[in-house]
Amino acid sequence: MRRSLGFILWTLCLMALPVWAQSELRTEGETASATGAYEAEVPVDNQTPDARNNGFSRAMAIVLSKLSGNSDVMAQPGVAQEVRRAADYVEGYDYRQDQGTSASGAAAFNTILVARFRGRDIDAIAETLGLQVWPQPRPKPVVWLAIDDGSGGGPRLVGLQQSNAARPLLDNAIARGFRLGLPAGNAAEQALVGAIWRKDTAAVARASSRYSPPMQLLGKLYRSGNGWAVDWTFIDNGRVLANSSNSGGDARQLLAGGADVAADALIKRYARTTASEPAGTYRLVFTNLRSAGDYLLLSSTLQRMSVVRRIVPVRADGERLEVDLDLLTGISGFNRMLASESRIVAVEGAEAEYQIR
Repeated sequence: MRRSLGFILWTLCLMALPVWAQSELRTEGETASATGAYEAEVPVDNQTPDARNNGFSRAMAIVLSKLSGNSDVMAQPGVAQEVRRAADYVEGYDYRQDQGTSASGAAAFNTILVARFRGRDIDAIAETLGLQVWPQPRPKPVVWLAIDDGSGGGPRLVGLQQSNAARPLLDNAIARGFRLGLPAGNAAEQALVGAIWRKDTAAVARASSRYSPPMQLLGKLYRSGNGWAVDWTFIDNGRVLANSSNSGGDARQLLAGGADVAADALIKRYARTTASEPAGTYRLVFTNLRSAGDYLLLSSTLQRMSVVRRIVPVRADGERLEVDLDLLTGISGFNRMLASESRIVAVEGAEAEYQIR
């Protein structure tokens, strides 16, 4: 009997595929925009359920990226699996029609899905998967950007009145989950161009003292051969946290990269991992396994839990099974994910023991 049960579970673990439920949600309005930390907007081809669920997944990926500050969050273990279940975490959604222009010059309309996710669920996923979280509220560093376009006038400071020139930088910061500010650009600040050009961080920090917080992103964009070059320096409270230099033919792309320099430096310094237990292999016991159907239920449940990286059956004895699970964040993360299951419950008073009912 032991060998039979162990073999059954092992086979089911290899063959079972996860199943994700879809939720039906009500459209709340004609116009909307994503403003909160747990909201995102994405273009969709139409308003069909398939397009909507695909949009939910892309929107949830954006939210997790903003929450962690990590632009590569989808590469983290377990994230892609949870993102495929994005519809389960949606609190509400709307559609918006944006008017644009097609390649032929004719008016074109794009359908935008605005998705709002339950913050407590997104926070729980981040903790369960051991993601780094960049706490709110987040700082708004001041950008001291000087641009020399090679026209002969020398470098010029980009202030509030010239914000469109810095739009790729400002927009990429928002995509990374924070905002950048620009100086007013008065005459005294315009005179700082020389300090920016020679990377005099102390002089810029003194001039920036009227702004809060005491963080500055210094940038100089200039012509280099047939293209452009850019230098970035990020300072936090007088301390240089990052330097970066790049060149290329697309000035907008080079400008956008400044937000990555600032975000990466801030995350490295301020982000924290929310996992309450370390990753590792934990032995769990499951009881009341009376039929092949119970084994199938257990196997499919474990397979679709993103916190579970590997399943190794250890010992089967009657209605009892011991399993070694390789978990991303320990038993507590496993229990959080198991909470939504109605037929597998923790045995009260017993550690790492669960019952099929």
